[in-house]
Amino acid sequence: MNAADTSWILTATALVLLMTLPGLALFYAGLVQAKNILSVLMQCISIACFASVTWVICGYSLAFAEGNAWIGGLQKALLLGIDKTSLTGTLPETLFVMFQMTFAIITPALMVGAFVERIKFSAVIIITVLWLILVYAPVTHWVWGGGWLAEMGVLDFAGGIVVHVTAGVSAAVIALFLGARQGFPTGVRPPHAPWMVMVGASLLWVGWFGFNAGSAVSAGQDAAMAMLVTHMSAAIASIVWLTIEWVRFGKPSLIGLVTGTIAGLATITPASGFVGPSGAIVLGLAGGIVCYLAVDFVKHALKIDDSLDVLAVHGVGGATGTLLVAFLAVEGLGGAGLPEGATAASQFGVQATGVIVTAIWSAVATAIIVVIARAWVGLRVTEDEETEGLDFIQHGETGYRL
Repeated sequence: MNAADTSWILTATALVLLMTLPGLALFYAGLVQAKNILSVLMQCISIACFASVTWVICGYSLAFAEGNAWIGGLQKALLLGIDKTSLTGTLPETLFVMFQMTFAIITPALMVGAFVERIKFSAVIIITVLWLILVYAPVTHWVWGGGWLAEMGVLDFAGGIVVHVTAGVSAAVIALFLGARQGFPTGVRPPHAPWMVMVGASLLWVGWFGFNAGSAVSAGQDAAMAMLVTHMSAAIASIVWLTIEWVRFGKPSLIGLVTGTIAGLATITPASGFVGPSGAIVLGLAGGIVCYLAVDFVKHALKIDDSLDVLAVHGVGGATGTLLVAFLAVEGLGGAGLPEGATAASQFGVQATGVIVTAIWSAVATAIIVVIARAWVGLRVTEDEETEGLDFIQHGETGYRL
């Protein structure tokens, strides 16, 4: 065990949990109507609880235990055989379990943004548990657990494929099954608390240092560079989004700026351990522009009510960073270099394979999961319940008392 590595990953673990609780919860809660704020907060914290238990029961083992190219075994189910003396690399394995658990928490929580204001709470819980087992754990094994994508040499430092592509595609599938909110696309009420969105985004930004720099799984040069490039990409994408809105509408919005922040963070995530500052600049620009265009495309061309832009920001951003790392990781641009024997073109093929197969797997598996949830408890609240708001209808509480 290395004490410095352990100290840093203990800190990074807390930072990644901060991303969901309260970062993502506040970010999403501010974007919905006042009558639905508690439902979003409840979904986020409940997902954290159910995901944690699922991870310990079988998720960690399916992702990281020895198995085959597609899935891990169950020899570490319920963390059997893991005690305080067990090590993973230079870390206590208990810490590695917990660090990876925070990723398993935030990934399904990201999907909340696609189905806010109209889904049954019971459906959220069923979808979360099944999705972690059928989508997240297998893809994690493919990329980080020694599975077939790892054997191909795919580069995904902190979750462009594992987190953002899976969540983005799955979120869109759930939104398609649910149908649009009342009044979509032009009659949906604007976010009720932009200040809350900014606070949530700021917590996400800070927590993302644990997400990306923590994925070095050590305290050293890789973590330091990952932190630097993460911050740069976020700042640049924020400025890009602000500028586009300022030119297009005459006024830069706070919500637009922080949406750009999240786009930049999602885009740098898979590349954060492989690129240098120049790569971060390119990824920030790409994330800001591509994700901005994707928001309009999903809502107006595809007519999908992905309410808080999970596919456009996380799915598209994560895929963009995953693909561009093949070109930006080269040493000539200050990157860490490509795997031995790989060229930018060959690596791009590997990256594209990872994105495409993961997107297909996520879409098909999520569709099956949603069908199961719909048959079991139903998916959507009634029209009258949606009008009244989920806070009181689903939870018997209200977010504000006037």
